[in-house]
Amino acid sequence: MNFLFSLGEIVIHKIDWVIFDLGGVLIDWDPRSVYGRGGFDPIKVDHFLAQIATSEWNSQMDAGLPFQTAIDQRSLEHPEWREWLQAWRNEWPTMLRGVLHESVTIFDEVVSLREAGGLEGVLALSNWAPDTFKVAQARFPSLNKFDARLISGEERLIKPDPAFFRLLSERHYVVPERAIFIDDLSKNTDIAKKLGYNVHVFKDAPTLREDLVRLKILKEL
Repeated sequence: MNFLFSLGEIVIHKIDWVIFDLGGVLIDWDPRSVYGRGGFDPIKVDHFLAQIATSEWNSQMDAGLPFQTAIDQRSLEHPEWREWLQAWRNEWPTMLRGVLHESVTIFDEVVSLREAGGLEGVLALSNWAPDTFKVAQARFPSLNKFDARLISGEERLIKPDPAFFRLLSERHYVVPERAIFIDDLSKNTDIAKKLGYNVHVFKDAPTLREDLVRLKILKEL
């Protein structure tokens, strides 16, 4: 069903698809679980994460570059950090701290709504290396509740590339104006918004719930 409702002076389409990012929204992933533990110099850790194991470098794996290839290439550039870089792979499961329980509770409510016929679909759009995603998928059963998932390393597309969002729409018949995209990074939600999606920049579970209530997706507790 496609209809509009008014929120003040804003006219909003009924939401039929809820699209979740994974890391930082449903899953707690933090390299400091490895590098921040006892025995590591905190100043050295800060430098490593800011200058060596950068988000840009990690994104290469999310985009499909084989994990060990990325480690080896970066180690050639920074041989003095080889041991730390190898730990990025060897101890990656330790960086996967667990689920964000309050967010998963909301996610389960959204899945229940879809199962009851209140939504067209609950989808995942995530930047994640394909081999490490399998580790997370095995550990966290909630990741198998999605109607479909687009994982960057499998698709060789990565947020915030608009083509990744277009692939989501084309493959799963998502109408952006009738979907909400939830992500913890504004650079990703900014692109989604330009493409017509309703967006939520995730900060915490209570704020997410407020937004889903505002959009008439969930009911107030």
